[in-house]
Amino acid sequence: MEDNKRLILRRIFGAATAAANPALCVPAYLPPPSPGRNIVIGAGKAAAAMAAALEAAWGDADYEGVVVTRYGHAVPTQRIKVLQAAHPVPDEASAAAAHEILAAVRNLSPQDQVVALISGGASALLALPAPGVTLADKILVNKALLASGAPISTMNRIRKALSGIKGGKLAAACAPARLITLAISDVPGDDPAIIGSGPTWAEGADYRLIATPMMALQAAAREAGMPVEILGDALEGEAAELGRAHAALALRAKGPKLLLSGGETSVSIGAGPAGRGGRNMEYLLSLAVTLNSAANIWALAGDSDGIDGTEDAAGALIGPDTLARAAALGLDAADFLVRHDSYNFFAALGDLLVTGPTLTNVNDIRAILIA
Repeated sequence: MEDNKRLILRRIFGAATAAANPALCVPAYLPPPSPGRNIVIGAGKAAAAMAAALEAAWGDADYEGVVVTRYGHAVPTQRIKVLQAAHPVPDEASAAAAHEILAAVRNLSPQDQVVALISGGASALLALPAPGVTLADKILVNKALLASGAPISTMNRIRKALSGIKGGKLAAACAPARLITLAISDVPGDDPAIIGSGPTWAEGADYRLIATPMMALQAAAREAGMPVEILGDALEGEAAELGRAHAALALRAKGPKLLLSGGETSVSIGAGPAGRGGRNMEYLLSLAVTLNSAANIWALAGDSDGIDGTEDAAGALIGPDTLARAAALGLDAADFLVRHDSYNFFAALGDLLVTGPTLTNVNDIRAILIA
């Protein structure tokens, strides 16, 4: 029974990420090639997969371009150059990619067309410092923001203020060519100005949301085969607090039922030492502690890009036996939670959710199954 519930949760997570697969969602929103020059640019964890999907759709049309994605997220392309850079903290390659993408859209005419492929992660991957700001400054600010527990909307507003390419500045560089953006949203509320810090967003822009957290949750709901309640696609706040709140909901619910949610929580580290783990693993550990081995509840939480924070796992799974198996190994779940060491807790149990890069990013997928 335990294994069956975990398989169901893995299948639901897979359905959510598959719904945002660029190979499926790019072609439906892609404009036809222009008679003039066609330039493809892009940034984000899904940028390379989006570029490959564009190439498959446009075939032998005349186009060229360059995109940047996270290290390890590249896929083969024929004409569009794929660069790789660091995430979530930018590096020299991030700045070099920003310069190369700006160079690709210079000296265009009104007859030309630029297609921008934007997804989560673009903020770090396009790290061009604004005048008076150095790359070292941006790296320090990014590290501080990641440890602060601030919501992604706040972090990206600060990033835009320090950037020479985000906040619509890349859009301005594309003028007078026609600019069409295809975006995969990873931010609560799907605000184009916040997705990747809005490098190609401007008022009146041709901006097409091709995959969103709600689309992913709806795909997961269709896969569930049981009554489903979607708690929201834009949930924020401290991961551990949300875990406690969702445990209370699950304990009151009557099964069979699936509780789904998305969004992006945060983890405030504070001044003390911290272990390893991302926001999804912290949420799950808090959920497990609060559920206290409830007999009929299983759960999964994972980042849809396949990487929870900076770890090599998308997230993890829990069940009624999680705390008992941990105790048998001499592990105190509450202690691991206080030390923000959820990765090592779930790794010891063999309960990490390891998918590898999914090549898309619609933020976190959380599923609680009540039998």
